Amino acid sequence: MVRSLLVIPLLAAALGGIWLARGAQQRWRDLRAAETYELAGDRLPMLVRAAGAMVCGVCVTALTVLTTLGAFGGLGRDVQAPDRAEPVVDAGSAGAGSGAGAGGGSGAGTAARPQQAAPPVAAESAAAAGAGAGAGAAPVAPAAVGAAGAVGAAGPAAAPAVASRFDSVGHPGGGELLQSAVLGPDGHPRNVRVWLPPQYAKEPNTHFPVVVMHAAAPQKTADAEVPDVFEGIGSALQTGRTRPFILVAPEAPNGTAHPCELVAAAPAAVADDATLRGTIAASFRTLPPGPASWGAFGVDGGAPCAAAAGLSRPDLYGAAAAVSGRYDAIALTQTGAEAPAGSSAKLLLAAAKADSAGLDAARKLQSALKAGPGAAAKADVRISDNVQDFTPDRERLRLVRQAAQFLAEALAKPS
Repeated sequence: MVRSLLVIPLLAAALGGIWLARGAQQRWRDLRAAETYELAGDRLPMLVRAAGAMVCGVCVTALTVLTTLGAFGGLGRDVQAPDRAEPVVDAGSAGAGSGAGAGGGSGAGTAARPQQAAPPVAAESAAAAGAGAGAGAAPVAPAAVGAAGAVGAAGPAAAPAVASRFDSVGHPGGGELLQSAVLGPDGHPRNVRVWLPPQYAKEPNTHFPVVVMHAAAPQKTADAEVPDVFEGIGSALQTGRTRPFILVAPEAPNGTAHPCELVAAAPAAVADDATLRGTIAASFRTLPPGPASWGAFGVDGGAPCAAAAGLSRPDLYGAAAAVSGRYDAIALTQTGAEAPAGSSAKLLLAAAKADSAGLDAARKLQSALKAGPGAAAKADVRISDNVQDFTPDRERLRLVRQAAQFLAEALAKPS
């Protein structure tokens, strides 16, 4: 701010000095011409202009020095500040990681950096991270998808309480959209977008459930494929048809053209994305990760990922909504049968009334699960086939509202 204020008098002094110097030079030329013709001239105007130009020159020099010193001081502060895109490990999680011998030399004294839009509270982050208080888990193998869908019979990995800085990138649907880089299951950073409902800012003491929305295209977030998703959820909130929740959209990884088709064919090969859950829980006011407060969501190509997440890990995602998807019923049924004991999946399969292929795929999956072994037969699968509108875009908007309502009713209320 100080440097910007110094620029104004600097420019004024420079322009004034140039004007006075040009005037003094012109008067000097006039005097020389008068002396040539033996005429007397008044030297005072020239001297006054020359003196004024010198004073302006001194002012310009002083202001330039002050501005330069201020610029170097700001540069020094910028160099000392940490990179805002780099995750900062909470002190508690760093201590737990080093105690488990996870190879860290990052140090337990690293403090969580204040967040620009949603600063985490240390005590709440530790409680919300859930499994982050346990022993450090072994590194997770590379996954076919980077969303939080996930399979793994060994149980949930420890979710480190990592707070990333999320920067605001817009306000769609009446809420706020933020973005940051979060490590994926393969250890590489990927973009993660988080949509906060309007109630997040209006109710500063409330914690919200979380819904993870899966992307179908590599290196894209789901909102790039379904740009009206926030408008659909926002309109459902405004009409009172659903309760508010936080929507998380992680970027799908590269390596295959259709990540969710790979998930549909082999859901059990997908690693659990514990880092995402730990980061979101540490960075925002969320309910503790678990089936009561976390769900999965997918539209079109992302629908198989959502179905796989809900069927494979009902102990992590209490509800899943898949919209307008195509499913490998045999593979998903097998995955549902191998789900952890003591939990049953809740799944909504929604498609427009005119989408005969989508409804047929949904009914085949429902029938296969009902006739499947073990936990697959216990899955609560609902089909929505009553949406009909003038255009496919309007139908998709209504389907998104239906999915939001289903997820909000299945998950815990904000508290």
